[in-house]
Amino acid sequence: MADRPILMFDSGIGGLTVLREARVLMPDRRFVYVADDAGFPYGAWEEPALRERILSLFADLLERFDPEISVIACNTASTLVMDALRQRFPGHPFVGTVPAIKPAAERTRSGLVSVLGTPGTVKRQYTRDLIRQWASKCHVRLVGSGNLAQLAETYMRDGFVDEEAVRAEIAPCFMEQDGQRTDIVVLACTHYPFLVNRMRKTAPWPVDWIDPAEAIARRALSLLGAQRATVLSERADIAVFTSGKTEFTTRRLMQGFGLTVQG
Repeated sequence: MADRPILMFDSGIGGLTVLREARVLMPDRRFVYVADDAGFPYGAWEEPALRERILSLFADLLERFDPEISVIACNTASTLVMDALRQRFPGHPFVGTVPAIKPAAERTRSGLVSVLGTPGTVKRQYTRDLIRQWASKCHVRLVGSGNLAQLAETYMRDGFVDEEAVRAEIAPCFMEQDGQRTDIVVLACTHYPFLVNRMRKTAPWPVDWIDPAEAIARRALSLLGAQRATVLSERADIAVFTSGKTEFTTRRLMQGFGLTVQG
């Protein structure tokens, strides 16, 4: 069991924000990071086709890597396919990533909260059910961005981003109503924390940006329980890209996160 990895899955590099937190909490664990770059961006997919794609990928990934647990570090995928994954692979534990609406509702003072995610995440009934369950007393605005995930990918690979493009994507998050202003923005895409400093810079006023990465990592740790690897694995943490193709900048980025690109 000591050498069975934790599998982190995302459509691109956004799940690295979760990996970063998981490594802090589980430094003795081995990780396999899987980026479905061949399917990126997920927001462009029809739901049935995307569901079948992810299920098919996991049939291969679970056999190939035999992970102890899989973390779906992607809101779009989690809100669509978590139930199907658990039904298809009932013996394997999965941790999903869903919009942090409950903590946002608990923290807000103004009652004005925005959920910033991909179009796929914000349109899901799952997201609306979370709002109804946990934030019925708040005014929650769902903001679907078609470009922020790609802007984050570009920023992490190339080191720069068009700040005006970021400003335009986040502008709908900011509401003023009855003398109150939006005070919390939920980052409902694991890519977005990479841009949070640019968001702070371009926002019209300060807000609390909720990044769920630590909470996701803690949930994974709780499912693994108190068991720890007694002998640290000599095998390196790896990154797998479903396209089978990685540019130099991507390989350099993965190396910066302590990952060796496989294939």
